Amino acid sequence: MSVKILMVCLGNICRSPLAEGILASKLPKDKFTVDSAGTGSWHIGHSPDERSIAVAKKNKISISNQKGRQFSKTDFDAFDYIYVMDNSNYEDVIQLAENQQQKEKVELILNELFPNEKVDVPDPYFGLPNGFEIVHNMLDEVCEIIAKKLIAKHT
Repeated sequence: MSVKILMVCLGNICRSPLAEGILASKLPKDKFTVDSAGTGSWHIGHSPDERSIAVAKKNKISISNQKGRQFSKTDFDAFDYIYVMDNSNYEDVIQLAENQQQKEKVELILNELFPNEKVDVPDPYFGLPNGFEIVHNMLDEVCEIIAKKLIAKHT
């Protein structure tokens, strides 16, 4: 049985597709499944932002086949771990949880790097020209930690 991890951001075109691709590249594919979703519905069925695709490709990861989808209540049952990119995403996801067990699956991703500091992964969509590179590097660092923990626990 595969361990399932979901990455969540606002639109599912910038941060969560990158996080999905990065984490998937660090985990054995026969034991882990990584997916992503957005809390909003604007980009359902769309490919990731071209800048996310480019920074992933530059780092030898392909995310161009991903398609945006919206987070739903059924994701609590479908996934073992749910990592959100910022505090706003966290609140949006937690509001859909129906019990404590579902809430305990949800974690702010950078809490793995900065425990209990509630640091956001900045949304690069309207940000600096190098914002996607900065976000990639942050996610790469935290996904390395997450991958090591998951591999130690589930293999």
